[in-house]
Amino acid sequence: MSVLTALTTALAGMVFGLAIAAPPGPMNAVIAEESVLRGWLSGVRAGLGAMAADICFFVLALVGVVAIVERVPAIRGVAFAIGGVLMLYFAYGAARDARGSGTADATDAGRGFQKAFVLAITNPYQIVFWLTVGVGLLEPGRIDVLGSLPGGGLPGALVVSTGSPTILAGFFVGVAVWVIGFPTVLAALENRTTGVGPTVAYASAFVLFGFGLVFLGEAVSMIYSAI
Repeated sequence: MSVLTALTTALAGMVFGLAIAAPPGPMNAVIAEESVLRGWLSGVRAGLGAMAADICFFVLALVGVVAIVERVPAIRGVAFAIGGVLMLYFAYGAARDARGSGTADATDAGRGFQKAFVLAITNPYQIVFWLTVGVGLLEPGRIDVLGSLPGGGLPGALVVSTGSPTILAGFFVGVAVWVIGFPTVLAALENRTTGVGPTVAYASAFVLFGFGLVFLGEAVSMIYSAI
C-alpha cells in the first residue's frame, strides 16, 4: 500500500468514524448531559465508555461471537429489553440532575464512563452495526465511500480498501475526535451561556426516554415472535 493510498484509507476511516459517532442518539445524550452538568472531563469519560463498548464489539465481531445475537431473536429481544429499561432509568436520572443542576457533584464525573459503557454494551443497534458495516470494514475488499451519498453520490471518487488496520485505525481515530470535540463544545457553551446545562440535560432525558420506549417496544415484538 502506497503512502498516498494509506493516507486516503485512514482519512476515509476517520470520516466514517465521525459520521457514525455524531448523529443524535442515547450515547450522545449521555455525553451531553455529563459535559454540561459535570464538566468537560466527565463528558470525555462518557464518550470513552461508549468507545470502549465499540472496541468490545470489534473484538467479538472478529471472533464471530456477535453473529449469535443476530441468529437468535430471543437474545436480541432480551438485549432490547435490558437496553430499554436502562435508558428509562438514565432518563429519569438526567431529568433529576437537570432539576438540581446547580448542585451537580463534579466528583461523580467517573459515573459517565460506566453509564455510557453499560448503555452501549446493551445497545442492539451497535451490535447490528458490527454485524453489517463493521464486518464489512473487517473483511478484505473495497468500499466506495462517496458512492452511497444522497442524489447518486460521487461513485468512484473515493474507493478505499477494507480489512486493513489502516481503515480501522482511522475509524477509531474519528470516533475519538468526536469523543473529545463534542464535550469541548458543550462545556465551552455551558461556561459562556446561562441556562444551557438544564436545557441540554432535559433534552438528553427526552432522547433517552424516547429510545427507551422504542427499545421496549422492539423487545416485546421480538420476544413475542420467538415464542
